[in-house]
Amino acid sequence: MSNSTVSSNRSAPCRLEWRPSRLLAAALIVLGLAAALSLWFSECPRAVVGPLALLALGWGLYSARRELRRPPQRLLIAGERASLDELPITELRLHSRGWLARLDFTGPDGQGRRLLWWPDRLDARGRRELRLAVAVSAPARDPRSMAP
Repeated sequence: MSNSTVSSNRSAPCRLEWRPSRLLAAALIVLGLAAALSLWFSECPRAVVGPLALLALGWGLYSARRELRRPPQRLLIAGERASLDELPITELRLHSRGWLARLDFTGPDGQGRRLLWWPDRLDARGRRELRLAVAVSAPARDPRSMAP
């Protein structure tokens, strides 16, 4: 008989830090600028276009600044337990589209929340680690019944 290590179903805890994305902030500014330009080139009366274009650009800048000022948060997923900044969270659902990852969860107050990772804040290895950790922590779904 050989001496081999017995593997366990337990995995190492997933520790990730969520931080605001500079890429998202830049996208919000570009979106505000695009909205302002589209208003400028539309057939709206010029008296209305100026204030609306300034409002659209201001919204983009405000949204980008608000996004960049959000505080970093620490996510820990260890088996079936998960916490965000040491507060328990439940009902984790991960949605991944290419290089974007969105984690929906229920906070300690019972409210639905989400974290969105852009590629400048979470690389492919981190997305894989998050996907595996959420898969382990999520309870098995009920099997769907089939019509006879």
